[in-house]
Amino acid sequence: MKPTLFVLAAGLGSRYGGLKQMDGVGPSGETIMEYSVYDAIQTGFGKVVFVIRHSFDEPFREFVNARFAKYVPVDIIYQEITDLPDGYKPNPEREKPWGTNHAVLMAKDIIREPFCVINADDFYGRKSFEVMSKFLSSVYGKTNQYSMVGFRIQNTLSESGSVARGVSQTDENGYLTEVVERTHIERLDGGIKYKDANGEWHLIEDNTPVSMNIWGFTPDYFQHSETYFKKFFDEHGQELKSEFFIPLMINYLIQNKISTVKVLDTDSQWFGVTYKEDKPSVIAKINQLVENNVYPDNLWK
Repeated sequence: MKPTLFVLAAGLGSRYGGLKQMDGVGPSGETIMEYSVYDAIQTGFGKVVFVIRHSFDEPFREFVNARFAKYVPVDIIYQEITDLPDGYKPNPEREKPWGTNHAVLMAKDIIREPFCVINADDFYGRKSFEVMSKFLSSVYGKTNQYSMVGFRIQNTLSESGSVARGVSQTDENGYLTEVVERTHIERLDGGIKYKDANGEWHLIEDNTPVSMNIWGFTPDYFQHSETYFKKFFDEHGQELKSEFFIPLMINYLIQNKISTVKVLDTDSQWFGVTYKEDKPSVIAKINQLVENNVYPDNLWK
């Protein structure tokens, strides 16, 4: 049995101004998520599951079927505001679902094997999938042994300005002890620094691992998430913008010594498209990888 790739594609990309998950950046119009699917197939993943919104179901299915559905089994599931445990109701004024870990919960009835969670609009690189596939293959039949690909922060900075990253703390054995969201990180005065809530700058070592939302789980993670989501909803369910993020769940499991999270090192260069202005740079980086024969000029030829 092979691990599954679980792609979070329910976000509509409001800042970007369109459905960026389906915006082409490769020589033959490939999207960023197609490179992730391609890398996953190459590194031993056996199935791909997408979580999307019902509102763009038809064009998304047409896209998947036209591109890569014949190369790997694909399932499509949905995330909506109303996807809540029995007896729970959302604030009628809320407009968006409940974040990344809520999206993960949508797959609890269809994923039975170790799986990797990624964002649709982040480019992670082949090595990230290699280390994740190897880890997931080692935890079949086990529980509470999870992982995170830890990108070196120097490989995740934006050319356009500051970024927000989940700065990770690890113990001497490489296990995650905490993920702290830093919302303003940039290269400044020759070093990488983050600005705290008081406006003070703090230096971060170049190789500090950060979370780019590529996680490895075994199916027992769904039960933990289902249980903790009820607690989260009891406390924050009527708020209009509260979100049940994966790092929130991870920190809870670590701090309560329920699960361990191994940080997997990669020297891959992350990049992504947040705004339309980012697209030319991403296209140039993809083209360079094609020229270096990392990828063919047509992924599905």
